[in-house]
Amino acid sequence: MAKNDPVTIKKYANRRLYNTGTSTYVTLEDLASMVKAGEDFLVYDAKSGDDITRSVLTQIIFEQENKDGQNLLPVSFLRQLIRFYGDSMQLLVPRYLELSIDTLSKEQDRLRQQLSTAIGVNPLVAPFEQHIRRNMDLFEKAFTMFTPFARRDDEAGGGEAKPAAEAAAAPAAAPAAGELDELKNQLSAMQKKIESLSRK
Repeated sequence: MAKNDPVTIKKYANRRLYNTGTSTYVTLEDLASMVKAGEDFLVYDAKSGDDITRSVLTQIIFEQENKDGQNLLPVSFLRQLIRFYGDSMQLLVPRYLELSIDTLSKEQDRLRQQLSTAIGVNPLVAPFEQHIRRNMDLFEKAFTMFTPFARRDDEAGGGEAKPAAEAAAAPAAAPAAGELDELKNQLSAMQKKIESLSRK
């Protein structure tokens, strides 16, 4: 196996996970540590040989979300994500999320610096608002490329879908004021938690 090849993890019927790279049994916590360390792996069902990496990664997220103080996914985000399943927008959501998290990952050092130096809430919130607006603009541009999936006006009163040309000509929508307020509240709570930890 080449150095950069993903490690193969086998999942057995008893739910045990076996790391073929180290020839040891591992837990979901071990796999989470591998992800954080940048180690890539693929998980296969030991009996059928099916690739079950996605479901195992989802289990890891579920485990992390159940830990006190580890929550990353807001309830409003989870609700909206569920609404996209089975919707025509489902084809665009994965790529949008990939672009968003990739941008955040690339900017994480700068954002960490702002987190550590920010005294008030506003210096911290502003970069995140800019980040969200950039991603929304990216999403809107990508969205207009898919003419069969022109934005529907369901949330605005149940009107008919706008033609793709009209949607492309329209300016990119900024996040709603309510969404920004919610983000500010979440960031404020996060900053208070950081400050309380720093006092310990």
